[in-house]
Amino acid sequence: MDGTRTFLGAVGTALPGEPVDNATLGKLLGVSDEWIDIFVGTETRHFGWDLATGEVLRTLTELCAEAGARAMAAAGLEPADIEFLVLATATPDTLLPTTATQVADLLGLDQLPVYQLQAGCSGAVQALDLAAALLGGRHRTGLVIGGDVTHRHLDIRRDPVELSSEELVNYLIFGDGAGAAVLSTEPLGEAVEVKAVLNRLVGLGRAPGQLVDWYGISDRDSPRRMLLEDYREIESSVPELAVEAVLDLLGLTGWAAEEVGHLLPPQLSGVMTGRIVERIALPGAREVSCVRTTGNTANALPFLQLERLLGDLAEGDRALAVSIESSKWIKTGFALEKAVLR
Repeated sequence: MDGTRTFLGAVGTALPGEPVDNATLGKLLGVSDEWIDIFVGTETRHFGWDLATGEVLRTLTELCAEAGARAMAAAGLEPADIEFLVLATATPDTLLPTTATQVADLLGLDQLPVYQLQAGCSGAVQALDLAAALLGGRHRTGLVIGGDVTHRHLDIRRDPVELSSEELVNYLIFGDGAGAAVLSTEPLGEAVEVKAVLNRLVGLGRAPGQLVDWYGISDRDSPRRMLLEDYREIESSVPELAVEAVLDLLGLTGWAAEEVGHLLPPQLSGVMTGRIVERIALPGAREVSCVRTTGNTANALPFLQLERLLGDLAEGDRALAVSIESSKWIKTGFALEKAVLR
């Protein structure tokens, strides 16, 4: 990072509806809740759509605006204080207008640059990376938001017998949600400094591990699947990339492994997160995870983890966060340190 310091002042999150447990979901999908717990390790998740009818009850725009409003309120800021907005998602409500501009409208933001990044699990960190660059220019305070929803890709009305195991697991892993953070060049609110941001595409020559498709008016009846994932490759590669990301962040900060007190690991599923943490050589770091109760909410996950972290940080405490995107293989992460204000 350049000479401009970047501080995280506050975080806000939004999860739609009541949590859906494995017994409820398993009954709809024809699998046991015990099997879900053993295979996936996720206990509950939230959906912004009705499980019985598929009706959308909370849009991504609404969730992101709720999270953004909470972050601004926690930082003690008004809309006029926000100088830019960056939003990351893989599942926008519409292609145009962008979800970012719709969220800005709901938050009362005007006369400011608004950016939307199309990305999967790496998007929240990409948004943080862009925000840090903007803060190094003429801006002093901005809002970063990440969120995703599942209603376009999960159809509970389908006969579970028709679902392949690769499709079925998506119903068990993913959930809906949004998160937001206020960033600034001066310490405010929680006064946590962003010491480094890692954002690297590492998929040169590699087949994608995940594909999320979309249909237009001319191919909406296409039989091709909307969501594809190579779980074997993901299970093999993500832990390795997570270890690399931690080492990269330690190199960027100059920190020793034993100086890191908190680890925010990738949140693919409860089972996968457990495997990843075992591989990462930060034995003294406290794990900060949420995926077992929120499901994989993609771009919302780092904010949900941050919400659990901030209250436990004392002055001088250090944390590393890692997120891996398997679509075209992107390793991302960031390093935080609670500012010592004297």
